[in-house]
Amino acid sequence: MDNTEQQFLRDLDDKLWKAADKLRANLDAANYKHVVLGLIFLKYVSDAFEERQEQLLELFQTDAYDNIYFMHRDDYDNDADYQQALNEELELLDYYREANVFWVPKAARWNTLKEKAVLPVGSVIWQDDAGADVKLRSVSWLIDNALEEIEKSNNKLKGILNRISQYQLDNDKLIGLINTFSDTSFTKPVFGGERLNLHSKDILGHVYEYFLGQFALAEGKQGGQYYTPKSIVTLIVEMLQPYSGRVYDPAMGSGGFFVSSDKFIEEHAKEQHYDAEEQKKHISVYGQESNPTTWKLAAMNMAIRGIDFNFGKKNADSFTDDQHPDLRADFVMANPPFNIKDWWSESLADDVRWKYGTPPKGNANFAWLQHMLYHLAPTGSLALLLANGSMSSNTSGEGEIRQQLVEADLVECMVALPGQLFTNTQIPACIWFLTKDKANGMVRNEAKRNRRGEILFIDARNLGFMRDRVLRDFTTDDIAKLADTFHAWQRNEGYEDVAGFCKSVNLDEIKKNDYVLTPGRYVGADDVEEDGEPFAEKMSRLAGQLSEQFTESDRLEAEIKLNLGRLGYEV
Repeated sequence: MDNTEQQFLRDLDDKLWKAADKLRANLDAANYKHVVLGLIFLKYVSDAFEERQEQLLELFQTDAYDNIYFMHRDDYDNDADYQQALNEELELLDYYREANVFWVPKAARWNTLKEKAVLPVGSVIWQDDAGADVKLRSVSWLIDNALEEIEKSNNKLKGILNRISQYQLDNDKLIGLINTFSDTSFTKPVFGGERLNLHSKDILGHVYEYFLGQFALAEGKQGGQYYTPKSIVTLIVEMLQPYSGRVYDPAMGSGGFFVSSDKFIEEHAKEQHYDAEEQKKHISVYGQESNPTTWKLAAMNMAIRGIDFNFGKKNADSFTDDQHPDLRADFVMANPPFNIKDWWSESLADDVRWKYGTPPKGNANFAWLQHMLYHLAPTGSLALLLANGSMSSNTSGEGEIRQQLVEADLVECMVALPGQLFTNTQIPACIWFLTKDKANGMVRNEAKRNRRGEILFIDARNLGFMRDRVLRDFTTDDIAKLADTFHAWQRNEGYEDVAGFCKSVNLDEIKKNDYVLTPGRYVGADDVEEDGEPFAEKMSRLAGQLSEQFTESDRLEAEIKLNLGRLGYEV
């Protein structure tokens, strides 16, 4: 996006967040997110529906449009009959399904909400299917009714959308939120008198993602369960490059990896000059989440983006109630909670997933890793965010599992991340990249070299910037540097080891280091310090000086003891 578009989105974020934040006087962050995100969802599906209606209206009024059930203007006696025929044609569901647009019943459309919300409670707002009057009970009831109508018409969202009547919010507060969203143009945005090249999907998707991040900050540790920082998600997607195939996240939160994959395909399509929507048909999305609230947020997130998904029949634990037991995915990406202690069940004792060793009962890190490997296709690749301890721990058999993974030549790349990237934890983190096909990616026809017997180590701890006093973030240049380094190494396109940053290491060297996978152990330090002296030379000089100082210290100690002895003191 250009600077004008970015400023438009920043101003929009600020405006909408301030309006939503007024609810905090009545609700905590864990609850008022459902109200706000529910309204964002309704606004988006309505905007997308109206955009499709406008397209259809133009189509119906062209001479090229020919439908035996719909006649041209000249075939009608008057404008009223023609307009009625147009309206009836616009209400045919198939026109929307064929364009992957959610069908939005009249009672759920944004204009209906805006128009009916300001009426006095008890007003007749429409007739039901039996012709009986339906009266307005409250604004929250009106919103809940819209959500219910959406679910009735879209089976994939059945039981997903959170109702808001339970929060007992004042009508005026909800009307204020509806008006704030209504005053913002999501379909034809203008900023500083300039028409912007942003679509409603881009804008509403951005707003949804921004709000998820803000709610995660407001909820602290609890909020981190459903939100992975955008830059980390983007980094993993840029490194894995999921153009097509089955994409799986067994700890999906609100579905950030799927959204980034969708964006990645769009950007790649733009660069390659082909149809992004056509390319997206070659991606299948599978996810699982144990938290029922977060599971629903993810489904809403997919619906907003128009991404087809399979999140299982229900929210469920990935270890004890796998919703996709037969799935073998081409790409697996996840950010599970770090160092989970209470994950174990005796039913898992002889699980087929523990091919490389039974994970310790007090830490789920290597359970996540092996679960993901089990669901990986023979030519698939995975990326997993884990605590730094996973790279070096030898407790409870973790060292043996790590050794098995290395000797099976599954580990492709290890990335050490800087601190303060997460809203919910200060635990230092790393990214594991594994693949079952280091030979050449031949099945997927990718131009990768044979990387068998090698692992790339990247130390990214010095990258990034402090976004505020608490959180660090990556720049787009940081992400590009990391992804380009990985791809250059994979494809043999000008890759070189860089002291202090990256190094390609063979398995024999890793074996000598007891299978520890911490990048800092292999990449070393920068060749040149700030004073310009090469690191190796400086260390040699300082070691010599230290040896001289120890020798002088021993001499002085002996001399002091001798002098004290002469004075009659024993030391």
